[in-house]
Amino acid sequence: MTVRQRWMWSALALLLVMLVALAPTALADGGTMTVVARGLNNPRGLDFGPSGLLYVAEAGMGGSGPCVPGPEGGQVCLGMSGSLSRIDLSRRVQERILTGLPSLAAPDGSAAIGPVDVSLFNEAQINVIIGLGADPAARAQFGQNGRWLGRLLQGRAYKGFEATADVAAYEGVANPDGSQPPDSNPYSVLAVPDKQIVADAGGNDLLQVDAKGVITTLAIFPDRQVPAPPFLGMPPGATIPMQAVPTSVVQGPDGAYYVGQLTGFPFPVGAANVYRVPAGGGAPTVYASGFTNIVDIAFGKDGSLYVLEIAKAGLLAPGEGLPVGALIRVAPNGTRTEIASEGLLAPGGVTVGPDGALYVTNMSILPGAGEVLRIQP
Repeated sequence: MTVRQRWMWSALALLLVMLVALAPTALADGGTMTVVARGLNNPRGLDFGPSGLLYVAEAGMGGSGPCVPGPEGGQVCLGMSGSLSRIDLSRRVQERILTGLPSLAAPDGSAAIGPVDVSLFNEAQINVIIGLGADPAARAQFGQNGRWLGRLLQGRAYKGFEATADVAAYEGVANPDGSQPPDSNPYSVLAVPDKQIVADAGGNDLLQVDAKGVITTLAIFPDRQVPAPPFLGMPPGATIPMQAVPTSVVQGPDGAYYVGQLTGFPFPVGAANVYRVPAGGGAPTVYASGFTNIVDIAFGKDGSLYVLEIAKAGLLAPGEGLPVGALIRVAPNGTRTEIASEGLLAPGGVTVGPDGALYVTNMSILPGAGEVLRIQP
């Protein structure tokens, strides 16, 4: 079944604008940060195709409903406002090449769940993963449009997209981690030859989708005991279980898969790890630790690992407005350098461009205000 698409030739569907980049902002270490795209709806993961075009998953801004209680409290409403944008940086043009995808968001369109990542093996095979954030059985309350939530889509610009794997349904049947009731929120996809690798943040696992759409489990990320926050009123020294919440997967220079974790409640500062999983699957091992609320990771050509934190001070830190994130470089020898923080407001995704610069989605939980930043260290 082909996902409903609307193209640019319908004025309400596809955005085509000339980008007017702001003057570069100087970073503390001498680098620069420049806005190269704007006007995006809850932008999350992004990836370059072989031709140098940049693709950005937009989680949308929800819609008129049905509305149900959200995973973080309040109500979320379904709409078909999710999309996939393509940016030609050389021509300064951005366009939505796929629209009409499901999106769950607060009534004001913020904090959407929808298309959350994109990965290209080539321009003819664009992979888009759509989140859910619930028991897979909950999709039924949204009617026919809800069936696309929690699925992997594959297609080609202007040629149509199809659902190739139902990641959420796999969680509902297999529930690989088994520590909680079924909960699926596929959040990251990686295209490799003849398969796709998916990190399910709700299921706390890493999955493989083969060329026939068959899903298998590569790794499970177990709960960890962490100190109970004081506001819970528990006895001194008490601990509580914290879920892993894997939010990103990339392939490292050694061919293994590397997975960054957001961490679950209570979102402790410094408790997020980057795990290494053998390409054939197996128990994850810690590659790097001491991060806070990782939302995405990427490897540079020199083997450096770039870690993007959505909230440098932690998701429960007091304050108003969007959380300030951070982009950290981990050199092959383990040396760490904070590349950028000021100006990173709830960042949602990072990738390394053909030019060696870093591209980051910014203001990733807002409708219409999302950006893509080019960061040149």
